[in-house]
Amino acid sequence: MTIRFNPPGLWPQLGRAFNHGVVQPEGRSLHITGQVAWDEEGQVVGEGDAEAQMRMCFRNVRRVLEAVGGELEDIVSLTIYFLDRADLPAIQKVRSEHFTAATAPASILIQTPGLVVPELLVELVPIAVIPAARYRDPA
Repeated sequence: MTIRFNPPGLWPQLGRAFNHGVVQPEGRSLHITGQVAWDEEGQVVGEGDAEAQMRMCFRNVRRVLEAVGGELEDIVSLTIYFLDRADLPAIQKVRSEHFTAATAPASILIQTPGLVVPELLVELVPIAVIPAARYRDPA
C-alpha cells in the first residue's frame, strides 16, 4: 500500500494536490518518458494553451499506465516542466482534476526555457509503482 504523508512542521499544501512524502509500495516500478502534448500522429495538441496541453499530457500518461494495468493513483513521483509562470494556474487546475490530497504524488515543478519543440508548453515525467496484483506485461 502506498503511504502518502505530510509531516508537521513543513510548509502547507495550500489547496494543492501533492504530498511531501510518498513511501513506494511493493510492485513493479514504471519510469515513464516525459509526456508532452503530442497526439498519436506526433502533432501538437493545444498550441498556445497550457491547460489543453496538460490534459493531453495526462491522457498520454494514462495510456502508458493502462498498458501495464496501472492507474494515475499509482504515480508516486511527478516532475512537471513548464515554460511560463503565467501558465501555473492552468497547470495546477488540471493537475488537481487528476489527483486529490489522498492520491497525490510527491511533486516538483521546474520552469525551463524550452522543451523539445517550441510549441510545447509543459512536460510530465511520472514514476509509478504498479501493484503486482494488477500488473500485466505490456501488449
